[in-house]
Amino acid sequence: MCRHLGYLGAPRTLHDLVCAPPHSLEHQSYAPVHNLHNRLNADGFGVGWYHRRRPASPGEEQAAVRTLRFRRAQPIWTDVSFHELAQAVESSCVVGAVRSATVGFPVDESCAQPFRRAPWLFSHNGLIEGFAGVEAKLRELAGDLSDLPDGRAPVDSALLFALAVRRWREGSGLGEGLAEVVAAVTGLASGRFNLLAADGSALAATTWGDSLFVRAGAGGTVIASEPFDDHPAWQRVPDRSLVVADAAGVRIRDL
Repeated sequence: MCRHLGYLGAPRTLHDLVCAPPHSLEHQSYAPVHNLHNRLNADGFGVGWYHRRRPASPGEEQAAVRTLRFRRAQPIWTDVSFHELAQAVESSCVVGAVRSATVGFPVDESCAQPFRRAPWLFSHNGLIEGFAGVEAKLRELAGDLSDLPDGRAPVDSALLFALAVRRWREGSGLGEGLAEVVAAVTGLASGRFNLLAADGSALAATTWGDSLFVRAGAGGTVIASEPFDDHPAWQRVPDRSLVVADAAGVRIRDL
């Protein structure tokens, strides 16, 4: 299925994170190493990040952080404009994803991740098996989607996002919200549920059926489906785990 990446740390350009490494997310779109179920992730891509505008004049209060996003339905390696943009944009928190569309769902920009509902960014690597049989129940659990456009996208991942947003709005922490979604959905259907989320100051991810790695260092923390280089600090996250990274460090626990 798809590949995704989350970063938290000192500001870095999108190009540094998504395009430049030797086994970058872009490289994983056409030559993944740990994909078990497909060879290409060429059905769209997206990158989300957090931006704080600098004060326009002395004494002006700094504007609130904005949650921004760039998505396309095409392969990432074909988008020259993104490569130029990526060199100019930097952020201290980023979520990126490349997509391999599940049969039955469209190759459409609305299905490209990360999904967004400020301050959250969300990506799903996997699928819900037998989605048609549980879709109605998931919609019931997700509740009102009128103010959540990405939750209405024509893909199974959208309802996982909607469930996560509902948990977060009800007070669950970033990681606990993802863990609660996995618990709820696996009670209804089998599948692969590698979820990744950010809120601007933390990252959280689950492993359930696919690969995930984490690399923590002085400059920042990366959580990714695959290592983007051969640095020895990469640690493989055991299956059926929850990872949370924030200012306090990286924590991994069983789901």
